[in-house]
Amino acid sequence: MPGENLTRLEAQERRAIVDTASYDVVLDLTTGPEVFGSRTTVRFAATPGASTFIDLIARSVREITLNGRSIDAAAAFADSRIALSDLAADNELIIDADCEYTNTGEGLHRFVDPVDDEVYLYSQFEVPDSRRMYAVFEQPDLKASFRFTVTAPAAWKVVSNSPTPTPEDHGDGRATWRFEPTPRISSYITALVAGPYESVFSSLTSSDGREIPLGVYARKSLWEHLDADYVFDKTRQGFAYFEEKFGYPYPFAKYDQLFVPEFNAGAMENAGAVTFTETYVFRSKVTDAVRERRVVTILHELAHMWFGDLVTMKWWDGLWLSESFAEWASTIATAEATEWTEAWTTFNAMEKTWAYRQDQLPSTHPVVAEINDLEDVQVNFDGITYAKGGSVLKQLAAWVGIDAFFAGVGAYFRKNEWSNTELSDLLVELEATSGRELTGWSKKWLETAGVNTLSPEIVTDADGVITRFAIVQTAPADYPTIRPHRLAVGFYDLQDGALVRVHRLELDVDGDLTEVPELKGRRRPDLVLLNDDDLAYAKIRLDARSLATAIDHLRDISDPLARSLVWGAAWDQTRDAETAASDYVDLVLRNIGSETESTTVRTTLAQLQLAANSYVAPDARAATRERVAEGLWTLLQGAEAGSDSQLQFATAFASAAATPAQWDRVAGLRDGSLVIDGLSVDTDLAWALLVSLAAGGRADAAAVDEALEADNTAKGGEFAAQAKAAMPTSAAKSGAWERLVTRRDAPNTIIRAAAAGFVHPAGTEVLAEWVAPYFEMLLPVWESRSYQIAQYLVVGLYPAPLADVALRDATRAWLTEYRDAPPALRRLVQENLAGVERALAAQDRDGQ
Repeated sequence: MPGENLTRLEAQERRAIVDTASYDVVLDLTTGPEVFGSRTTVRFAATPGASTFIDLIARSVREITLNGRSIDAAAAFADSRIALSDLAADNELIIDADCEYTNTGEGLHRFVDPVDDEVYLYSQFEVPDSRRMYAVFEQPDLKASFRFTVTAPAAWKVVSNSPTPTPEDHGDGRATWRFEPTPRISSYITALVAGPYESVFSSLTSSDGREIPLGVYARKSLWEHLDADYVFDKTRQGFAYFEEKFGYPYPFAKYDQLFVPEFNAGAMENAGAVTFTETYVFRSKVTDAVRERRVVTILHELAHMWFGDLVTMKWWDGLWLSESFAEWASTIATAEATEWTEAWTTFNAMEKTWAYRQDQLPSTHPVVAEINDLEDVQVNFDGITYAKGGSVLKQLAAWVGIDAFFAGVGAYFRKNEWSNTELSDLLVELEATSGRELTGWSKKWLETAGVNTLSPEIVTDADGVITRFAIVQTAPADYPTIRPHRLAVGFYDLQDGALVRVHRLELDVDGDLTEVPELKGRRRPDLVLLNDDDLAYAKIRLDARSLATAIDHLRDISDPLARSLVWGAAWDQTRDAETAASDYVDLVLRNIGSETESTTVRTTLAQLQLAANSYVAPDARAATRERVAEGLWTLLQGAEAGSDSQLQFATAFASAAATPAQWDRVAGLRDGSLVIDGLSVDTDLAWALLVSLAAGGRADAAAVDEALEADNTAKGGEFAAQAKAAMPTSAAKSGAWERLVTRRDAPNTIIRAAAAGFVHPAGTEVLAEWVAPYFEMLLPVWESRSYQIAQYLVVGLYPAPLADVALRDATRAWLTEYRDAPPALRRLVQENLAGVERALAAQDRDGQ
């Protein structure tokens, strides 16, 4: 990574000199498995006589020509930059280079399908990686028109931002595709996807009468599993919703959606050519949580075509606005335009849980973050940028009114189309349509960090009638901002076996203490729920009586959003060491069997296992893990045959298994000697069971190899790497460490999977041997690997399941010794430390 950074100041200085017009990028993808030819012609205006640089990461540069004069490549190309001097008012720059394919999911990624040995390529450029494919002024406010010309095997399909042209066949197995220029866009949303992909096509009519071609692509060996008609259906619903609400027609000429291998993220909003993870191609049964997440992701990327692609931030400190808007817009569109009408419940269970967690880390930051360089932005793809920002925009839309909000957004698109903006550009339009002043709102919600906590104060008389009700607002000492909230208070009583809302009051809360006289004289209910209907972004507390009611009766609340809020409040109190982790375990095991919302189940089961593995008192951990696994087994046996919950309980039981008898059941499920009605042990579930057996010392490398031979696919390879790394022996951990850290040939998804196996909680005792090697590898890995791979290793290999004082002290010691380590690396290590410190506090509380 040295030499690849770019500071905001450098970007501002370069933007003051340069104004890009167009790129002609000519690529040759027929030159072998390591490099490809890249010839870029850039036309740009500049301050006469000025000097600057253009970005390029390449194996070699053959030619640099600026305005007809040759530049010595050996002298000009260094540290991923090409120095340019004596610029003219109008310039033509030609750079001919050999660029490298990657296996990290950054730049132009090359994948060989183990099923049929076919080669597939795709680009991933956000944040700074288009420079891995062509020479470019790599910053979002230097927009330009891009024209790609690509030579590739004639049997391939080639997709970019513009509609795919008819290729020119050379008659020697090669062909050339000459794409039309794009509109004026930023380099990070340009795209190239190439290979023998299968595809299917459709179209829709835009609000301005244009016919928009639609395409769906996936590789051959997965094609049979892709439900393209459903993808088209959700896409059409999203188009209709966004075009109506934004009052602005889709801005590009076509819309392709491509499911690509070894993808690092969920998806990427390349203009007119969105790439998705293959996790969304379902070769085995998946949960409703995953199916709904795919819909939200489809609509998230579609929203970006307007917010992010048509109108783009000037610098990466505006990333939050693009991502937060897409997060909010995709959720409201999912709830209002598709069959997934409980999308806001999912948002609360998943996004808000993520946001609250991120907002309590030492690395928390304002929604409008300080982004000084590229390393800053890389680590800011986080729960603040996405989930808190989306939550805050939800509040803003409610405050200004949803109609005024959409009207302001539409005006923003029309005024700023094809250009770059800052937050103030949006707020001006929202102020105009709503009549509200937003500067003060922005300062409190967007320019300060931290999450507030809201707690009820209730006093009753001897008959249980409320004599005083108040809401206490607190803020962490490091981030003491007290904010205004619009929220509802819900009263719930047990009636005929159901926990029913009997009263609701909506009010404004501001300051440290808000008295609520309207609730005086009412009988105290069985459960008091602050922030009912999830209007506010704040942690809420359950009073002692409400928590006791929740433990016994959470399942009896009919409204799924109210249940999600109670689940979240109970978890927050557990994480904050205010209630015992053992009580949270009781809450989950007693109530999760009746939960109907798939994402709520998914999130809660993950939290249950974290509580059992890290938050209960150490002397109770073994017994709690056994109890949790037994409870999950009971839930599995009692679940409706073939239901979503049945599948979730099966995978959770496999992950939680902790005793020989429990692994016997895992083995029985996998080999078919133990059958549960309605549970189909398909390919992916069989792998999950095998990972569990490997972690329990019940499956060796030969068994994993046998399974891989039967499923010699990319996904099978990931499961196999996870299983081998999960084996609880020093030899197995050493082998995984060698593959991940010492060698450099493992692709990104294998690294991610193997790291997950390496820290499997069933092998916690062996992990103690790897504390010292972990800290020894941090700086070398950070300095020698790409950002994405370094992050996977720094976060993924941290032996968090140890959750003990020794790990805490070792982490603190490293941070003390390496105060001058790169800030982005220190941030990741500090976040690791925060998790251990929180676990230790929870353990102390549980032991009381």
